[in-house]
Amino acid sequence: MREAQAQALSLPNTGMAVAIDAGAVDYFPPDKKAVGERLALAARGVAYGEKVEYSGPVFERMKVNGNSAEISFQHAGKGLKIGDGKQEALKGFAVAGSDGKFYGADAVIKGNTVVVSSSKVSGPAAVRYGWADNPECNLYNSEGLPAVPFRSDSK
Repeated sequence: MREAQAQALSLPNTGMAVAIDAGAVDYFPPDKKAVGERLALAARGVAYGEKVEYSGPVFERMKVNGNSAEISFQHAGKGLKIGDGKQEALKGFAVAGSDGKFYGADAVIKGNTVVVSSSKVSGPAAVRYGWADNPECNLYNSEGLPAVPFRSDSK
């Protein structure tokens, strides 16, 4: 469902509010205020053309560097951060080699990118983020907007 919603962003004049951190239960998050505020930001940026950061980080590309993958994002704002800053590690990333088997990954913010690796994968072929029914994920941009769940593969 999340992937289909994100694909709709390729249509002109569309926006999306990621609510993965708003306590979603059966696609209906109880934190309606956060969702409304994010939708208002999307309207300001997309419909009204205001120069506001209206989206959380959106997967742009993956570049393999040896045993790690560097993930670049659109809408990284003034930088990426871990949730509310109190958590110590990024969560929600998985990486797979050419065999297509995904493993939980270590992920580190490097400027406006995230470097992902796993001791179980020697040559990354694909990365996924927030790719579960109720994932625990905590990547945000500096404006406090959560990253859009993604996969770099098409399988």
